[in-house]
Amino acid sequence: MEIMQQLLGRLHPLIVHLPIGFLILVLLLQWYDRKANEWHKVIAIVYFWAGITAVLACITGYLQYQGEGYSYDSVKWHLWLGIITAVFCFAMYLKISPKKTVSFLVKAPISILSVIAFVLISFTGHQGGNITHGEAYLIEPLPNSVKSLLGFEIIEEKELALTEENWEDALVYEEVIQPILNSKCVSCHNPKKDKGALLLHSKEGILKGGESGAVLASHSKESELYARMVLPMEDDDHMPPEGKKQPSKEEIKLISAWMDAGHPFEGTVKEIGLKKDLFISFFPSTSYKSHPELEVPEASQDSIKSIEKYGIYLDPISESTHFLSVSCINKPNFKDDDFDKLRPVREQIAQLDLGGTQVTDAIFEKLTQFPNLSTLKLDNTGLTGNGIDALKNLEYLHTINLSGSLFDQPVDIFSSFKSLEKVYLFKTKVDKKGPKSLKDGQLILDYGGYELPPIPSDSIIY
Repeated sequence: MEIMQQLLGRLHPLIVHLPIGFLILVLLLQWYDRKANEWHKVIAIVYFWAGITAVLACITGYLQYQGEGYSYDSVKWHLWLGIITAVFCFAMYLKISPKKTVSFLVKAPISILSVIAFVLISFTGHQGGNITHGEAYLIEPLPNSVKSLLGFEIIEEKELALTEENWEDALVYEEVIQPILNSKCVSCHNPKKDKGALLLHSKEGILKGGESGAVLASHSKESELYARMVLPMEDDDHMPPEGKKQPSKEEIKLISAWMDAGHPFEGTVKEIGLKKDLFISFFPSTSYKSHPELEVPEASQDSIKSIEKYGIYLDPISESTHFLSVSCINKPNFKDDDFDKLRPVREQIAQLDLGGTQVTDAIFEKLTQFPNLSTLKLDNTGLTGNGIDALKNLEYLHTINLSGSLFDQPVDIFSSFKSLEKVYLFKTKVDKKGPKSLKDGQLILDYGGYELPPIPSDSIIY
């Protein structure tokens, strides 16, 4: 019985659009027939079906209210306006039909009653929208200044912004956790829309919890707030719901670490003891990711055509620069000796993809001839990394991908690279339990092989 109640209740969002459609149709028919007055029977029948479907919407809506845990205060206006709308539709049917059995409506002008019908469906729909999306749904895209002018309470949303210099001094709740909750959770859990009777805009609301009880526990894996965030997106209990702005994996890690530290609301990051690795991704980057901020001459079209004829792909990085992205994806037999073919455009190459080719460790010395190289992909090659330190003086090299290669050198070798920020080492011969960063967190070593933390729903057998 409970399953049937939930199933029928969840049909409400579908069925509720039927009376809305019928009422819009009948109002349009009345306007079109306002002079001829020839369509009374059709208009009466449409009102009748608007009433029938409104009753079905009321029943399924009530079942959804009972089964989904909504509070009465949050649904009462929508519920009673829905009932009034259904009754009004039947009354209009009886007034317009030839029998005219509703005497108290006989003398009421059709135009006035039509306006009432429009107001009813508008306010009923508006209240339903408030339940689903929150009262501020329509004005959400507006600037805060406009929202404030309209009388709406402003809950400030700001990006988590930390620097290498100030991350330890940041207040752990006010400057780290609260900005994440405000931007990802508070739109549904605030004083005007307390979905699940849960408020996440303040310390008091978070500690109080919601209809299901406390949302914080002594450990993140036992916390309802964290568990909802890591559920699969398609799960009905995943929060934030699909369509809402989702927290990044780095933000979820911060939430988890905060909970594991006892979810303190006072103190700085340093006082709480959170590790620097949690914050590095939020530091502003000062390097040039796709290409150096330099002006270089345009590469010769003859040189480009000659290289492309050989099977190597060249593409401009953007219309605002002459830097090139070069890929050997269509040239898996590319070898060390073929490298000289790229020399005519060595100054313009910022991104170079040699993944899956036949290059050897001798290539490192040749790569030093490319002064503006920024991104280097050497994945799925036979490189062991012997001689890779020859690249340490490349001023703009910030990313190296060695995934799937035979790289077996000590990772400390990368500490001497000038501008290197990230090295991908997935499925190489280095120990993936090695250091995750070098140079005091400025250089990230990514060993891949990520696994999502287990959640209770993983144990369900379907």
